Amino acid sequence: MRKLFIAGNWKMNKTVGDAVTLARRLVASLGQCSHKVMIAPPFTALSAVAEVIGNSPILLGAQNMANEEHGAHTGEVSVLMLLDIGVETVILGHSERRHVYGEPDELVNDKLKLAISHGLDSILCVGEKLDEREAGNAEGVVDDQVRLGLAGVNADELSRVTIAYEPVWAIGTGKTATPQDADSMHAHIRTVLTSLYSPEIASNMTIQYGGSVKPSNASSLLGMENIDGALVGGASLEEDTFVPIALYDK
Repeated sequence: MRKLFIAGNWKMNKTVGDAVTLARRLVASLGQCSHKVMIAPPFTALSAVAEVIGNSPILLGAQNMANEEHGAHTGEVSVLMLLDIGVETVILGHSERRHVYGEPDELVNDKLKLAISHGLDSILCVGEKLDEREAGNAEGVVDDQVRLGLAGVNADELSRVTIAYEPVWAIGTGKTATPQDADSMHAHIRTVLTSLYSPEIASNMTIQYGGSVKPSNASSLLGMENIDGALVGGASLEEDTFVPIALYDK
């Protein structure tokens, strides 16, 4: 049975002090959580938060990384730097990286393969824009992102990959895909994985939902058959809104 994976993406929020305060509260509240839980502070707070979460069940995540190990890449952060400070998971291909900063599937794939080669787990984000959904192309867009994102990744390496379906039109907008629509896309992703690998791998893959997840809608989303967790944005910035999601009992 797939284990729920709740991840908090803090995006460009929290000073180091604020991040430490929230991390301490989450350790106190989620110390006995049976689910897989990760928080991804901004780069500036990663080291400080790593010290706080220590040996707790909470995993340390990063919001992005470069596709090169080192070199003349001003403003980038490498996989080696992330590993050095205790990062265990990295979010790749988030819609904001794709659509605000122009990252193509090929770049996302390079980052994913680099992360895997260094033993770093990854969350591969996929999802369609509103115009693509309204044009009836949602499944085709997600299909391409999954296939191109996983290009060159073999079956043995998939244990280090989680997929997050995040409809772009539902991120930070307050809009949410209906539980049925979200579950349908998650099921479609499993169909794609079956064609790429095998039915067993497709069935075992953890697929999160991301897109304005909050305590009021988390149970209806997480209760769906094919939804195995959540990639939480705004609601992950406060203990009162993140903890109820993380403690959901499916």
